Amino acid sequence: MSPRPKPVIVYLVSEDWYFLSHRLPMAHAAREAGYEVHVATHLNGEGGKIEAQGFHLHALDWRRGSFNPLNLLSIVRQVRALYRHLRPDLVHHVALQPAIVGSLAALGMPFPQLNALAGLGFGFTSATFKGQAIRPILSALLRLLLRRPRAAILVQNPDDHAAMTSLSMAPDRIFTIAGSGVDTDRLRPLPEPAGPFTAGFVGRLLDDKGLRTLVEAHDLLTRRGEAVRLLIAGDRDPANPTSIDEREIESWKTRPGIDVLGFVEDISKVWARAHIAVLPSRREGLPKSLLEAAACGRAMVATDVPGCREIARPGVNALLVPADDPAALVDAIATLARDPQIRQRYAAAGRELVEQEFSSTQVGRQIVAVYDHLMGRAAQNRGPIAASGAPRLKKRKFRDREGPFS
Repeated sequence: MSPRPKPVIVYLVSEDWYFLSHRLPMAHAAREAGYEVHVATHLNGEGGKIEAQGFHLHALDWRRGSFNPLNLLSIVRQVRALYRHLRPDLVHHVALQPAIVGSLAALGMPFPQLNALAGLGFGFTSATFKGQAIRPILSALLRLLLRRPRAAILVQNPDDHAAMTSLSMAPDRIFTIAGSGVDTDRLRPLPEPAGPFTAGFVGRLLDDKGLRTLVEAHDLLTRRGEAVRLLIAGDRDPANPTSIDEREIESWKTRPGIDVLGFVEDISKVWARAHIAVLPSRREGLPKSLLEAAACGRAMVATDVPGCREIARPGVNALLVPADDPAALVDAIATLARDPQIRQRYAAAGRELVEQEFSSTQVGRQIVAVYDHLMGRAAQNRGPIAASGAPRLKKRKFRDREGPFS
């Protein structure tokens, strides 16, 4: 049998919307590099958009967030049957649950598997009883599945890289790529809006994103007489254990100065209405919302936690505060509200940072270099692979500027 004209790559992802939101630039880069791209996912109304991109779509009966062993066994069987049918040259498992499911499905199969662990997820970051109970199980599964010879790991920040090495993962099998890429041609710097000072939040409506802390901070600002509006853009995520209840979200809509927008497809419309971006998250892989805000020329306030501090750099383009600290969040928001010159300086630096380090072109080049490396393909001038497992990047270092929260 003659060899296939193109190597086949399969993206295994739990939800169709997540692929479109977080992996589309990588998939485009893979196709442009000569890969035949397949997407295997649960369909939630976005399958047509995936097919419109020219990718091969495979529907899965996935119940994301379920810990039922029967559900796990069912999806592993589905994925294993798909892998046997497609005989992929490479699979890219997107996020923690697909990494576990896909790795179980690929047992005994010969192709390399890249397991993307963006932010590590609820099981590693939550302080709840449930999170702490499943953490040893997840750690054991990862050690068992991701230390195999054909397995590699993709993380988005140095903290997650260190977390993987602490689980005895081989450093030369851990690749670090910052995010999934921002389309800097589509997202351009925006002028500040007229009207009252406005802070914008974009993301899933989760407690782990710091939303309750943000709403509490807005209440404190209001009681202090600070005229600050708050935009909240995003949907609930019932599959996530920290998803905020619908009744609580509805109660926010009745508070003066808060606009709950729901899902917004064109995210530039949010940043056109906001003076700054705020993300008081407890942990991230590398937050797309802050990358997009920086591309649109917005200064930001974020928590000093893994992932956030990769794009929100104190004294350069952001003010950083501790997690779960509404008082510190109030002071940081008020500082930016009162000083348009700092906002303008941070906005320009953030845009430059995205162009230099986080554009979809750069990230696409880096991920294809990883794919080629895992398959032993010629890199075709897509950049060398560093000895540590991460693509070598030429970065211009920003000179830190002193600021009130640096």
